[in-house]
Amino acid sequence: MSASAPVRVGGRAVEAEHLPARPRRRGRALGGCTLLLVGVLLLPLSLTAVWARAELTDTERYVETVAPLAANRAVQNAIVDQVTNGVMQHVRIDGLLKVIPRAERPAQRLRFTRGIREFVDKQVRQIVTGRAFPSVWNGVHRTAHQALEGTLTASGNAAVTLDFTPVIARVKHQLSGNGLGIDIARRVPHTGTRIVLLKPPEVPRVRTAYQAVRTGALLLPPTAALCLLAGLLLARRRRRALICAATGCATAAALLAAALALLRTHTVDALPAVVSRPAAHAYADALTGSLRTGIWTVITAALLTATAAAVIPPTVRAVRSLVRPRAE
Repeated sequence: MSASAPVRVGGRAVEAEHLPARPRRRGRALGGCTLLLVGVLLLPLSLTAVWARAELTDTERYVETVAPLAANRAVQNAIVDQVTNGVMQHVRIDGLLKVIPRAERPAQRLRFTRGIREFVDKQVRQIVTGRAFPSVWNGVHRTAHQALEGTLTASGNAAVTLDFTPVIARVKHQLSGNGLGIDIARRVPHTGTRIVLLKPPEVPRVRTAYQAVRTGALLLPPTAALCLLAGLLLARRRRRALICAATGCATAAALLAAALALLRTHTVDALPAVVSRPAAHAYADALTGSLRTGIWTVITAALLTATAAAVIPPTVRAVRSLVRPRAE
């Protein structure tokens, strides 16, 4: 029977091409649209999971990510202030003030404190801006990341800190080089300045997220790719489906970029007032750099795919229609 042969439907003869769409075709189209939608929604989750897994489980990659921050001016200033404050907590000048009249002691205390702080600040800055500091910086972060990974893979709830004891040790050695520094260095304890990265009550929640990230980074990317591929294969109009899927992927990645920017601002604003905002922004930018690169790569590739699918086939048909009359 030809495609246009009459068919009896409800007692009437109609052309086959005017028959209602078969439920099977409708189900196939609906399944294709559903798979494409699922693939688009899984794309930003896949990017985030892969990035988080790399930063949380690979110590050397994490150290490589934060290594350039050792030369960042905002980070250097924050470290100088942090270490100087830690040293100044142990400076005592009461002995110097005993020979000064009591009425003049407040002003002299302020003067001595300011002078000693400037001296300590200068010594710390020489260390932080020196050639040997990057290796110290990398060692501090390698130790902190190994502690974080050990805490998240173990069953305990120990706090995770960023310990600047190596910096303090170098500062004490620097201060011991002159008469004024000997007394200061003697008073500074061996333990250094510590910044708490993860408090004990937060460990169980972060550990759960850590396990979810490790699993999601393995399952989400192939699932998203399979959903997109299967959706395109099931679609009746594949070119249109490809355009819609690529546009959806670009939109989802753009929304992820916007969410990342909002989360960055919210997280930095929620930090304690003692934390340097410029240093926190620099640290956040370095830590999320690979994720932002991945997002913009996806956006660019998706937009190029959508543009190519929309422009190339009509252009080819137009060229063929122009070439055929000439050939005839």
